[in-house]
Amino acid sequence: MGLRSGSWKAWWGRRRDARQRSRQPFDPEAWRPIRHGLPLLADLDDAAAERLGPRAWQLLQSKRWVAGDGAEIDDAALLAIAAQASLLTLGWSDRDASAAFDNVTEIILLPDAFHRHVEEMDDFGVMHEYVDERAGETSWRGPVVLAIPDVAESGDYTGYNVIIHEFAHKLDLGNSQDVDGFPPLAANSDVTTQEWHRVFTAVWDDLQAHLARDEPTPIDDYAATHPGECFAVCCELFFTAPDQLAAVYPALLDLLNRYFRQEPLVRFERRQAAGADQPQD
Repeated sequence: MGLRSGSWKAWWGRRRDARQRSRQPFDPEAWRPIRHGLPLLADLDDAAAERLGPRAWQLLQSKRWVAGDGAEIDDAALLAIAAQASLLTLGWSDRDASAAFDNVTEIILLPDAFHRHVEEMDDFGVMHEYVDERAGETSWRGPVVLAIPDVAESGDYTGYNVIIHEFAHKLDLGNSQDVDGFPPLAANSDVTTQEWHRVFTAVWDDLQAHLARDEPTPIDDYAATHPGECFAVCCELFFTAPDQLAAVYPALLDLLNRYFRQEPLVRFERRQAAGADQPQD
């Protein structure tokens, strides 16, 4: 969900409880209940969880966290948010993982969904104005803004995760001032630019074809609104409903497996095979 330049400044003066945390060492005891409390984290193997914890702690320590409009959230909840954001970079080297969110300086948490006045011009040159309700948003050099109720709904296998969605936009903005669905690729990645465009173009074209036929889209139709939203929605599905992505766009699942250097579908299938209703060690 892109944030238009300057739109967050209207409520900037109402922010409260802005904290730049002093440097503290990673605490495994603080990490353990968070790791086991969310299915997306609990299903990691021990080695992955041990790598994710310090990275989440680093993200928590190195960024500015703001509770806006009187929102209240404790440090454990902030670490859980940082962990879900860091899940995106779990398969990368420490250096690449750290650099991935260089364009994140601040995370703002609001007590509820928020509204934006939007002006958009359609393909025929007609300007449309409307009020949009949002659970999250970000922009180039802008903060990541998250609504706490939607954060609370993130962390499992429902196919929805506002944290992953908005931080995926930040990955996308790593090589451009606008979200375009094409994040920077690691120098040693086996995913090529040509393959990325080919696979995502095929997904985009399929979504548009479904809409043209007035048929339900195979994934959330929000992915069909903009290439940047297509990437963010697909990232959400990759981590939180990988079976759905595998069923409709297997080539995209393979591409994201190699881009993120992770296989969430394996974790999900392990949980399904165990018949687990509770997080697994």
